[in-house]
Amino acid sequence: MTEVACARAGDLPDDLTEVEAGMWLAFRDGSAYDLRSGDAAVDDPHGGRPWGPERTVRAHTVCRLLLDGPPALTGRVASLKLTGLRIVGTVDLSGGTVAPYVELLGCRFEREVRLPEARFSTVRLVDCAAPRLEAARVHTEGDLHLPRCRFPRGIRLTDARIGTDLLLSQAVLGGDRTGRSVAADGLTVGQDLTAELLQSCGEISLRGATVGVSLSLRGARLSGAGGRWALNAPQLTVGRTLYLTPAGVGGPALSAVTPARGTRIEDFACQGGVRLDDGRFGDAVDLERARFGFTDDQALSLRRVQAPELRFLGERPARGQVLLSGARVVTLVDRAASWPGPGGLHMGGFVYENLVPRGPFSLAERLHWVAAATAEYNPEPYERLAAVLREAGEDEDAREVLLAKQRRRRETLPPAGRLWGFVQDGAVAYGYRPARAAVWMAVLWAAGTLAFAHAAHPPADPGARPQWNPALLALDLLLPFVDLGQAGQWRLSGAWQWLSAAMVLVGWVLATTVAAGATRLLRRG
Repeated sequence: MTEVACARAGDLPDDLTEVEAGMWLAFRDGSAYDLRSGDAAVDDPHGGRPWGPERTVRAHTVCRLLLDGPPALTGRVASLKLTGLRIVGTVDLSGGTVAPYVELLGCRFEREVRLPEARFSTVRLVDCAAPRLEAARVHTEGDLHLPRCRFPRGIRLTDARIGTDLLLSQAVLGGDRTGRSVAADGLTVGQDLTAELLQSCGEISLRGATVGVSLSLRGARLSGAGGRWALNAPQLTVGRTLYLTPAGVGGPALSAVTPARGTRIEDFACQGGVRLDDGRFGDAVDLERARFGFTDDQALSLRRVQAPELRFLGERPARGQVLLSGARVVTLVDRAASWPGPGGLHMGGFVYENLVPRGPFSLAERLHWVAAATAEYNPEPYERLAAVLREAGEDEDAREVLLAKQRRRRETLPPAGRLWGFVQDGAVAYGYRPARAAVWMAVLWAAGTLAFAHAAHPPADPGARPQWNPALLALDLLLPFVDLGQAGQWRLSGAWQWLSAAMVLVGWVLATTVAAGATRLLRRG
């Protein structure tokens, strides 16, 4: 190409306004084009102050630059860097390939921004205002940054592919006509999805989304609308950790250490249901200090979730339910005050291998936790808790849990079964306290010996002269499987005959309950 041709390629189009001409030249130079007035109130893109022609460009000129712009000046890299501009018309880059770097700071879009199926290197819209962002199946090689932006009619990122990071921190989002503030089903993010201090009024839909590293909603404020979930993310895959935790405002990011002085803490707060069913998390699901406001028919649903660690450390929901059915975690870190009461917790098939309580969590509270999760008798939660306690070396606590299971089961039995259950419980605590049988035996033996010492005892065979021993007689009656030869040598009558029959019956009951308990212990081993 000749020098003349090169010069013509860089000529300004005739139809540009003065503001657009400045933008055109800044694009070729790769420099920022800043039209702010210096007055913060006037320059606020979300405020009500009007912006006139002196800082206005047309959307089709922006699209022309990005899709078919002039070459960069020698030694420069063409890029669109705008600050404080008003863009009228619809920015529509649907299906286009945008090679230049794009960065818009504090700009106003009068109409929605359309990027479906477009391809970018990196896009940064920071503190911008637009009615809506339509970007289904958009593809970026680098980042998509939307911090502090406001989209009253939400954003759509369905099946989008973000090469590195997606940033939504401090964005303010409203719902679209279906009630979704973020429609991002099938979204793929190569590294982090960071939406800290996000404000969302509408459903955030991340069904089947994949995040390569971490998904952070620290300090976010979510609110469902029209009966939808506030966060609807079944089959979500996160390479490391999902954070529904506090954020520090005015200080460093929060971690396990005490926040720096002057840091304001914003908890994660959610008004509406959260659905994470069938999710896969590489490190953890962290609910530290999370606050949930549910109606009676809403829930925090973690059904069939798989994660190495679940940190259930939020505030107890006053209403609604927590669903952990079928979830599998290695370590459950929890707090007694975080779990809902009876009817609010369901964890049938919930598998965990280690318990790490944060703060006091007595065995009685653990048993209440299990009972709260089983409105109807279900042995599996008791057996899981007992197995975890036994693995941790807490054998006595494990036996207490299994005893509680038997007592809970007794409530479901018919009257005869309940009566027999009370007998087993009182005698040997369903076999989990076998020493109690020896105590009962000793007490009954002593009582029988004292009673039979005053009994008339004619020999059963008038010609025989056996030696009377009330202690051996009482022991012979109590031991059903041992014959000491005493019971058949004497002819007892009246009340003594009834007493001997009662001791035989009690002996059989003790032996049966001990045998039933031993069978349970052997089966458990």
